[in-house]
Amino acid sequence: MSKARLAAIERGLRKIERELDGGTFEFRDTDEDIHTAIERRLTELTPAGAHLHAGRSRNDQVALDLRLYCRWAASQLVFALAVAADALASKARDHASWLMPGYTHLQRAQPVTVGHHLLAHAQPLLRDAERFRHAYDAADEMPLGSGALAGTTLPIRREGMRRELGFDRLSLNSVDAVADRDFALDLIYACTTASIHLSRLGEDVVLWASSEFGFVHLADEISTGSSLMPQKKNPDIAELLRGRTGRPLGSLVALASVLKGLPLAYDRDLQEDKAALFAAVDSTLDSLMAAALLVEHLAFDRDGLAAAASDPALLATDAAEALVASGTPFRQAHEEVGRAVRAGKLEAPWSAEDSLRKRDAVGGPNPRRVASSAATVRRQAAALKAWSMKHPPGLPK
Repeated sequence: MSKARLAAIERGLRKIERELDGGTFEFRDTDEDIHTAIERRLTELTPAGAHLHAGRSRNDQVALDLRLYCRWAASQLVFALAVAADALASKARDHASWLMPGYTHLQRAQPVTVGHHLLAHAQPLLRDAERFRHAYDAADEMPLGSGALAGTTLPIRREGMRRELGFDRLSLNSVDAVADRDFALDLIYACTTASIHLSRLGEDVVLWASSEFGFVHLADEISTGSSLMPQKKNPDIAELLRGRTGRPLGSLVALASVLKGLPLAYDRDLQEDKAALFAAVDSTLDSLMAAALLVEHLAFDRDGLAAAASDPALLATDAAEALVASGTPFRQAHEEVGRAVRAGKLEAPWSAEDSLRKRDAVGGPNPRRVASSAATVRRQAAALKAWSMKHPPGLPK
């Protein structure tokens, strides 16, 4: 292609970009998709536009666009996860020593702290961030130049296109390049796991806000009233975090169902990938922002928490371990303490505060450890935000 023709195409594309950004681009019913619309408009602006599609197919263009979107979405989701994890860690730092009961099977089990429990919700989000970074890496492959399925006889420079678009590597098989949607599945799967984790956070808040628990007070920013009952404050954001989980999960099943059994290479079924992907990403981004707002406005009732944590049965394990430390076999100690609990005669060897201080292993609920863990999570969240700001590099506007 001559330099003059190339310059005309570049001028035309910049004008089209301005039209798209300004909302003045005129789409027509005859435009099959965004690619044909741009080619049609470019040809209106310059005869050189008729050369634009040489060596390309909508198959590899669509694959490219979807990978560009997935990289962008994964980066945005990592940032949103970091914000939510940081909110949890900040709240945990402020409540590192606030006593509360820990639960198994929704039954009171052992004393922990509010901070320790909140950090238990932060850790899954950090794992989710790694899943999104994996999804980013899976999408970081440049398929352009694969054509419809067999490449092109024209002397295109794939490596140069890869560098300009900021991709890490080139696709290695032209048939696979136009058919592959594994990277989209990876992203939707990461959305699904993140949404599941947010659902668990929402469920805890719903329980804590109930009169039966009374552990948190719901601020106006994270609750709504009843249209009928004047006294009600409903934990709507927390409930929506539970309910929204169905969207990415449905998208995961929908796209997996589309991909199952498709013959190589490109099939029109693959256009269903975008509806599933966009729904999962949009829902998860909304949920992450809502979760950060929810955590920020949680107001814990310290007295109510301490009262629940004063249940002497919470120290039954401590009593059994004290017997073990003095030489009693654990199974015997377990039975002795169990009988004492059933008889209402349990004598705890120390207070709940003492119990927490003794649980000083890494990852335990000792308030000192909780404060240190909160600081670590905040540093990890900051690093994730910094990563997100740098990825993807060179993304076209």
